[in-house]
Amino acid sequence: MKAGIFFTGSGPILILTTYESFTEPDFLAKMEAKGVKKFVAREVSVDKVKQKYGNHYAVVMGDLSQTDDLRVMDYNGHNVFYNFSFADMGEPVYHET
Repeated sequence: MKAGIFFTGSGPILILTTYESFTEPDFLAKMEAKGVKKFVAREVSVDKVKQKYGNHYAVVMGDLSQTDDLRVMDYNGHNVFYNFSFADMGEPVYHET
């Protein structure tokens, strides 16, 4: 499982995925299907996400209406941006179609 903050045109979102990389073609196809064609992604620790989101993490992981390979943990950009320090984030991954 990987977690990442994706800085998009509508603001940051926090995504959990089972894909090994934020640049895998199937992952990018799923993002594009959700309308996200351009982003800067920064990986964050799944443990840090569990710590910050607590029970909400368990709820999102148990939500059967979402697929296992890509789950939106938080789409409140203000919340996502201020929940994590830049020091918590990995190197940026850039993508645009």
